[in-house]
Amino acid sequence: MNINFFADTICGWCFIGHRNLNSALKKFPKIKFKIKHIPFQLNPDMPAEGILREKYLDIKFGGRNNAVPMYENMRIKAKESGIILNLDKIKKTPNTILSHLLIILSEQYNLENVIKEKIYQSYFVGGLDIGDKNILSNIAEETSIKKETFEKLITQENINKINEKVKFAKDKKVFGVPYFEIGKDFVSGAQNSIELEKIIKTNLN
Repeated sequence: MNINFFADTICGWCFIGHRNLNSALKKFPKIKFKIKHIPFQLNPDMPAEGILREKYLDIKFGGRNNAVPMYENMRIKAKESGIILNLDKIKKTPNTILSHLLIILSEQYNLENVIKEKIYQSYFVGGLDIGDKNILSNIAEETSIKKETFEKLITQENINKINEKVKFAKDKKVFGVPYFEIGKDFVSGAQNSIELEKIIKTNLN
């Protein structure tokens, strides 16, 4: 079964969706799934170097205090999925193009699920700048992808290709993530694993 998963790597709800999807898939050990990562950018105009977290919160929410209710809800839902978010560690909101590039590269090695987990963990748990090519190179190396292999791909041509993939999401009328295409069903939001399991089961019949 093919599943398209539209996500951005700085989206906490996408991290939760990623975990919940993995939990749901474990209920179908005899089924072969192909999970396709479709890049999405919550902040398409983000500078390549990213911006300081406080400035981002001012722009996005009008200040940190206004973001607290949403982030507290995210923490609760994340904990239900086995994730402890360390949002206070995040000092910069990055541009996510290079992280998407690494995920697309990792598909050649069947490592995309591991890479996505490491990228999410690095940002939401470790507070690392996942827009930094050195951070991403280390993630690549930790999962048996040579740093040089990844760094050679950081060209304007390949960045343009990722931007085209982002445009594909918009063309599909996907305006928020996480978003799943599971068989004939389209699922928006960080659904829990039980709900995702039900949708998968329906599409297997």
